[in-house]
Amino acid sequence: MTVHFVGAGPGAADLLTVRATRLLAEAEVVLYPGTYLDSEVLAHCSARARLVDTQSLDLEAITRTIVEADRDGRRVVRLTSGDPSLYSALHEQTRRLDEAGVSWQVCPGVPAYAAAAALVGRELTVPHVAQSVVLTRTQARSTPMGEGERLTDFAATGATLVLHLAIIRTRSLIEELAPVVGVDCPVIVVHRASQPQEQVLRGTVADIADQVEEAGLRQAAVILVGRALARDGGESFLYSADRPRSGGQS
Repeated sequence: MTVHFVGAGPGAADLLTVRATRLLAEAEVVLYPGTYLDSEVLAHCSARARLVDTQSLDLEAITRTIVEADRDGRRVVRLTSGDPSLYSALHEQTRRLDEAGVSWQVCPGVPAYAAAAALVGRELTVPHVAQSVVLTRTQARSTPMGEGERLTDFAATGATLVLHLAIIRTRSLIEELAPVVGVDCPVIVVHRASQPQEQVLRGTVADIADQVEEAGLRQAAVILVGRALARDGGESFLYSADRPRSGGQS
């Protein structure tokens, strides 16, 4: 058998890929992150499937569950929130599966930041404003950040910042960013994008922390920071009337 790591997207049951829904329907054991996932996603699972909420399990217990199910000949899906390429512990889990001789594959999902940007109708790369996006997080009760990954250094590039796992540190982060991006820099916070409890806070570096604290947000949110979030900016050369075009190109 092959264990499938499947991106569950931002939480909405209709934002899974066709492949993801097929894998869920075929799975006999499904491990899922109950903290971040809307329960409707699990409606894609077979009624006979064993569902395992991993929010109270450590890495060893999760791995043991997967390995035992695989050795019993069961089809296993390990759901992750968003896309498995970001903050999913894919690295640690697959390394252990390799050691156990268990084969695995990855099915991508819609990342939370993409769902957040779609919800607020913003492009994160705007001509003459920002052409790069930095996906990062902060350190609280988590793994230390790398030596060269200071938030202020990222902000100094002018890129749009997408902060994951950072909502409980909003005020200290904003205070850190203010001297670099300016107090008038746009900030958007999206809580549980695409889920029934979704919530959007729009503001600037000057006032977003007050809004977050007033709303009582504690988890499952992304923070978008950058000038690209405003409606200002230039237009892409790709579609410019001044750009030379040869026949057949679009």
